Amino acid sequence: MSTLVSPTTLAPAAAGRREPITDWRPEDPEFWEGTGAPVARRNLYVSIFAEHVGFSVWSLWSVMVLFLGPEYGIDPAGKFLLTAVPAALGAVLRLPYTLAVVRFGGRNWTVVSALLLLVPAVPMALLIEPGVSYATLMVLACLAGVGGGNFASSMANINLFFPERLKGRALGLNAGGGNLGVPAVQLVGLAVLATAGAAYPRLVPAVYLPLIVLAALAAVRWLDNIPGARNEPGALRAAAREPHTWVMSLLYVGTFGSFIGFGFAFGQVLQLQFQDRFPTAVDAAWLTFLGPLVGSLIRPLGGQLADRLGGARVTFWNFVAMAAGAGLVLYAARDRSFPLYLVGFLALFVFSGFGNGSTYKMIPAIFRARAAAEAELTGDRAAAERRARRLSGALIGIAGAVGASGGVLVNVAFRQSFLASGTADAAYLAFIGWYALCFAVTWVVYLRPGRRKLADV
Repeated sequence: MSTLVSPTTLAPAAAGRREPITDWRPEDPEFWEGTGAPVARRNLYVSIFAEHVGFSVWSLWSVMVLFLGPEYGIDPAGKFLLTAVPAALGAVLRLPYTLAVVRFGGRNWTVVSALLLLVPAVPMALLIEPGVSYATLMVLACLAGVGGGNFASSMANINLFFPERLKGRALGLNAGGGNLGVPAVQLVGLAVLATAGAAYPRLVPAVYLPLIVLAALAAVRWLDNIPGARNEPGALRAAAREPHTWVMSLLYVGTFGSFIGFGFAFGQVLQLQFQDRFPTAVDAAWLTFLGPLVGSLIRPLGGQLADRLGGARVTFWNFVAMAAGAGLVLYAARDRSFPLYLVGFLALFVFSGFGNGSTYKMIPAIFRARAAAEAELTGDRAAAERRARRLSGALIGIAGAVGASGGVLVNVAFRQSFLASGTADAAYLAFIGWYALCFAVTWVVYLRPGRRKLADV
């Protein structure tokens, strides 16, 4: 969504003090090898840490609901709403957070966005105890959504630092490190449950208070603002008129939306689906982190396989596998087979993470193919490639925001299913239907042979 508009050199460092960057040209090999690469790597490492903390705060309520026992007076439907509202706010904030990087500077906005994590974490550490009203819990859960915006701004910022040939790996590391915040906060919750017990939910957000401050201080000390970057005027409007934007948004709902939705809901679903096996929150917490962990670790592999075989082909078969995984979960739930149920759910996490990588790889490939066709007609390859980069960046911003809303849909589907029938069967059927829609759309739009098929997507 943002581009660099002036080539550059880096300002020299003065007597032991790191000077601000005055210019930046990562596509220049000599500049990159001599000066750019160390600066970019330093910004990447700090960005991963700050984004990881943001993702953990966004995911706090996947853990907090496990602490809300009978003394809180909240039924399962109410708990699913508590995990849905942070996903909703996180989705809404992704687009403005993306734009804020160029408007305020990557370093500056990382400091601000890190400190904003204190807004939900501090009152959560002070207020959550038996007797707190459900309305208060809903407000606190909604505020945790600010962590969902950090992913978008972090990706937009790191995108500015690396040359085109290295962006895939850098963005993959940045995204994977952020996604690991989901299992990390669940491990923190497990540690609190296993040591202090379920009576102390406030300890979980309290653990993150010093980490939030450390992320802000690290951004102040080691991050940089890139000069000459600007938001492309009209890029969002142009991308919103592009049909591929909405096709890819639908597919991203199926991949990232499933990952974050299942990550938020898995612990609750385990306790409801197998109450005899998981009578307490500690019992469920031993397993809740596994799914998000494998889904986060597998994400880069989806992108790498898409590079070799084509993003659309990998995404198609990935959705077939997700539909099969949801079918296995449905069968195991009805058969009361916990081993099969766990295998099926872990498969959903694996393939949702895998699909995150492959769908992300499809976006620039779509517009490279469009640019090649446009250049053949106009003869102006440079202009076609500029337009492709402009639309690709805008599409990533829109798809990221829409895709995160899938986390809301997953939790609402579970809530309505348990309310209607006391089981999650209807939710699993809905997931199978959605994944079937996704692989059908992938085939029709990107894989079906024909004159209008895009090459190399």
